[in-house]
Amino acid sequence: MAYGFIVNEKCQKEIDKHSKKNRVLEEAIKSKMKEILEEHYKPLQYGLAGERRVHILKSFVLKFTVDEVKKIVVFLFFGHHDGAYKR
Repeated sequence: MAYGFIVNEKCQKEIDKHSKKNRVLEEAIKSKMKEILEEHYKPLQYGLAGERRVHILKSFVLKFTVDEVKKIVVFLFFGHHDGAYKR
């Protein structure tokens, strides 16, 4: 069963900013989000425990959490790999 999803406001702003001039990136993000709703990937560890991440087009990272009770994926962060693991 596919999960529903919520996109954090800051995450949506970054997705819009980066995909505005790059349609390939926009399609890659949409495709990966659909994939995440089916397959939730491996959780991160240590200071980022509870979050999960997936790489998009080598340089970008999409971080998210999964609420198993409500069956919702919450997308938290989208941006360049260098900024993805800072708290």
